[in-house]
Amino acid sequence: MKSKRTELDVDFIGGEEPLTKEEAKAISAYIAERKLKRKKMDNSEKNKVALKVK
Repeated sequence: MKSKRTELDVDFIGGEEPLTKEEAKAISAYIAERKLKRKKMDNSEKNKVALKVK
């Protein structure tokens, strides 16, 4: 059987105050780091496939 998901009716997750500059910088740095890691992983997977084909 499928389990039912309950939808949350929220506008904000966390507080209602805007982010501070430090919080915004921390989030931006985290996202940039994740993108870089993902790009490196994608490149390494492409190299593995290319090596197998040769």
